[in-house]
Amino acid sequence: QVQLVESGGGLVQAGGSLRLSCVVSGRTFSRSSMAWFRQFPGEEREFVAAISYSGSTSYADSVKGRFTISRDNAKDTVYLQMNSLKPEDTAVYYCAVHYSGSYSYPSSFNYWGQGTQVTVSS
Repeated sequence: QVQLVESGGGLVQAGGSLRLSCVVSGRTFSRSSMAWFRQFPGEEREFVAAISYSGSTSYADSVKGRFTISRDNAKDTVYLQMNSLKPEDTAVYYCAVHYSGSYSYPSSFNYWGQGTQVTVSS
């Protein structure tokens, strides 16, 4: 059974930083490409960042230069370092395991974590 457990969310002031973590179990993590999505109230999940099993990364334009995705295969963990946070980054953040297709679409991912709330105050 594949499980993803996110942590690291919370309340931070604008301009601050947070690091999200996602621990994956029940799957060979080192062979999995991973991504972070976020969801605003009443909206669909949107792509934030992805990292392939080989370490290649991609980012949404809205977070490029501020967020960094990384992975530690020894710990079965993917991270999202978020710097220079803005109030518009406030959302529930989810990690996901890639299945097939473009990283941009939630339908390309087949396992999801429960989400962690990030709130950025102005």
